[in-house]
Amino acid sequence: MFGKKTLELLAPEETLPGREHAIATPRPHAVLGTPIVPPFPAGHRELVVGMGCFWGSERIYWQMPGVFTTAVGYSGGVTPNPTYQEVCTGRTNHAEDVLVVYDPEVTSFEELLVPFWENHDPTTPMRQGNDVGTQYRSQIQVADDAERAAAEASRDRYQAKLNERGFGDIVTEIVPRSTFYWAEPEHQQYLHTNPGGYCNHGFCQVAF
Repeated sequence: MFGKKTLELLAPEETLPGREHAIATPRPHAVLGTPIVPPFPAGHRELVVGMGCFWGSERIYWQMPGVFTTAVGYSGGVTPNPTYQEVCTGRTNHAEDVLVVYDPEVTSFEELLVPFWENHDPTTPMRQGNDVGTQYRSQIQVADDAERAAAEASRDRYQAKLNERGFGDIVTEIVPRSTFYWAEPEHQQYLHTNPGGYCNHGFCQVAF
């Protein structure tokens, strides 16, 4: 069923079929105590990003001012309601993404992209460090033209910083928002419940 992992996205007909129903009903946020599924407070906005393993990515965001809640899940692919094991095969086309719900009166889409750029390597396609596969690709999902313009401007600014330091080209996807499938409860706020767990995120030596 699972076969050899690929480093390229598959044609939709080659992906796994998934299932009709969600794989789990997530519990409240283990750190913030807030719900990690809708409905969210009126006026709040959402950011969805992928920056490698979602355990470390989520921990970065739940500590930020203005963030109401965070969750990890699978998005940007084809397979409906996938499991972690299925995503890890590379046969769902999903990335390991983080959903960030924030108060735009306190923080902004642009401000939330700063830790995104600074805490992973956006120049490595389909991998982060030793984590190799399509689910580890760098990704920003945008809800509208304004978010796309902001994401592209942010990317270009960071590319200039990377160029100054002799680094390569950014390969981050900037793609339309797609269905977000919440990951299994054991993956939510993983590094809070497993403080010694694996994490390869940290400052990547070039400030935004």
